[in-house]
Amino acid sequence: MDTSFALTLQIVLTVLAGVTAQVIGEVARVPSIIFLLLFGIALGPDGIGLLHPQDLGVGLEVIVALSVALILFEGGLSLELSELGQVSNSLRNLVTVGIFVTLIGGGMAAHWLGEFPWSLAFLYASLVVVTGPTVIGPLLRQVEVDRKVATLLEGEGVLIDPVGAILAVVVLDIILNGDADPTTVVGGLILRLGIGTLIGMVGGGLIGLLLKQANFLGEDLRNLVVLAGLWGLFGLAQSIRSESGLMATVVAGMMVRWLSVPDERLLRRFKGQLTVLAVSVLFILLAADLSIASVFALGKGAVLTVLVLMVVVRPINIWLCTRSSDLNWRQKLFLGWVAPRGIVSASVASLFAILLTDRGISGGEAIKALVFLTIIMTVLVQGLTARFVAGWLRITKGDAVGAVIVGCSPLSLLIARLLKEYGDPVVMIDTNESACEAAEKEGIELLISSALDRDALEKAGLEKAGTFLAITKNGEVNAVVSQRALEEFQPARVIAVLPQDKSLGDLPNKGQLKGAQTPRLSLKQWNAYLTDGEVRLGETRLRPEGTDRQREHLATLMRNGGMVPLLVERDDALRVALGQEAWEVGDRIIYLWHDSKPKLLKQLAGGIQPTRLSLETVPVVEAVPPAPKGPLPEQTAAAVLPDLPDPPNGSATALEVPPAAEASNPDRSTDESASAADI
Repeated sequence: MDTSFALTLQIVLTVLAGVTAQVIGEVARVPSIIFLLLFGIALGPDGIGLLHPQDLGVGLEVIVALSVALILFEGGLSLELSELGQVSNSLRNLVTVGIFVTLIGGGMAAHWLGEFPWSLAFLYASLVVVTGPTVIGPLLRQVEVDRKVATLLEGEGVLIDPVGAILAVVVLDIILNGDADPTTVVGGLILRLGIGTLIGMVGGGLIGLLLKQANFLGEDLRNLVVLAGLWGLFGLAQSIRSESGLMATVVAGMMVRWLSVPDERLLRRFKGQLTVLAVSVLFILLAADLSIASVFALGKGAVLTVLVLMVVVRPINIWLCTRSSDLNWRQKLFLGWVAPRGIVSASVASLFAILLTDRGISGGEAIKALVFLTIIMTVLVQGLTARFVAGWLRITKGDAVGAVIVGCSPLSLLIARLLKEYGDPVVMIDTNESACEAAEKEGIELLISSALDRDALEKAGLEKAGTFLAITKNGEVNAVVSQRALEEFQPARVIAVLPQDKSLGDLPNKGQLKGAQTPRLSLKQWNAYLTDGEVRLGETRLRPEGTDRQREHLATLMRNGGMVPLLVERDDALRVALGQEAWEVGDRIIYLWHDSKPKLLKQLAGGIQPTRLSLETVPVVEAVPPAPKGPLPEQTAAAVLPDLPDPPNGSATALEVPPAAEASNPDRSTDESASAADI
């Protein structure tokens, strides 16, 4: 068979296997690297023998170098720079002090347990100081931890890769040249990092400015310009000083993100697709090139080495690097458990094995085998248990607290006030500047902006908030901004309040609201009640005795418009609950109760302003009717609750939220049509 055609078939088979592994990982909701490694080994010489990466010769090194550069650029481009400040001290420690903690701890474990010579033991440790975005990113997409933990893991994965790769090169130089002078180690590390950082900042800035000014370039060409630019910067840095190119690509990606270039989301999507392809190809080829016999030849000492790295060195590293942070013990424990190794460790180890063999130094294949064993064990054990550990520690996004509320009205302000008093962060968004005064009185942060502006949602902290509540006066607006929040930020809970006179089928893009709650409430009427002081703020708990009757009783009160639940407290967490839910025994439900007596008293007293609402127990809500001994024909809710007000407009499921400035005048007519100002 023609050699070129044989190589073509190998590349085609590699891509097919890589993409298939990615699809299986997505369906199974486990890190795809597991299947990439399995497919690569199965197709390689130790498997069915369809793939022979060594036939590519130096082409394999070229593919590895350019792919890693692309992966790290995409990692830098994806970093949320605005959030790095929240974990900057811990992140700085992890990519400086943390590297040397892992280097020393891993080297000692490899020497004493793996029985490697000190030089090779520290070379191994230098190769596994990195984690990497290729494994952290997919893991965080499948295990949605709270944003602060995710930011720290993402930042560590991106920034530590070039630093770790350069450290490994310096250690290799010491082994090959026999120069162990500490000043040489530190000097070589700083020099490469400095050159890469400088080239990345200048080059990334030029790419960003070009994208801002070059309006004549189409979308496809703009993406290709960025691709050519990042590889150009990588080549330039490498030609000046070996291994400085990795740092240049990371910094260039961060610069492009910082400059906020036009159509940045499309650029990130394009680079993300290329990265998935690059990761797929690299892992298949490198795993196929692995000798299984060399892995088994390492013995149980190698397994113990990796276990010490996972359960001793990593937790010590996290404890030292996050001592002064505001992370709680649950977050630190999760960070100490999750540190899977990725493509940079595999690629650099494969190249080092070739270099050591060429120089006549034994142990190159053993180092490569130990690195791949580390990748396999960390990915399998930590990747498969991360979701369970995050749930056990209660640090998943579903456990996130706080809310971003769109629409400032008396009802939404009350919800925001209750959340704030509970200790949860709350930010409101509204286009009406007159709402500022009402929000300031309650001490609530209010952004005067459109909720369709991604920057506004990002500034409001939606990425780490537990709830997104769209509660403007217009149902279509609520649906649209909720759809945007789902697409851009995927919050744990999205609530889009809908009007009474429109069904969900009448709303635009209703299919995109999958995953959002769509309660229906008579907000115009409840805002009027709040303004006129015709409400009481109550609380009740779902009791273990007669739970079903209590649920039915509360449902009857809501159907008749006398009560609307606002929040529910469960497991020491308070969340928005506008409407009936699957309440559990022990839930503390905070609600509004319509009571016209305060208004009558105010009128009799000459218009005294209503007092600030405080929590109380309402006897009518607590008085659950006993279970009937027999059928009660024609029994109605009105017979049981004769004092309840009639539902507004014949229904208790209306929605109309006037802005704060209009809420004081509930009789004022409102325009239900969507407009830019509403959003």
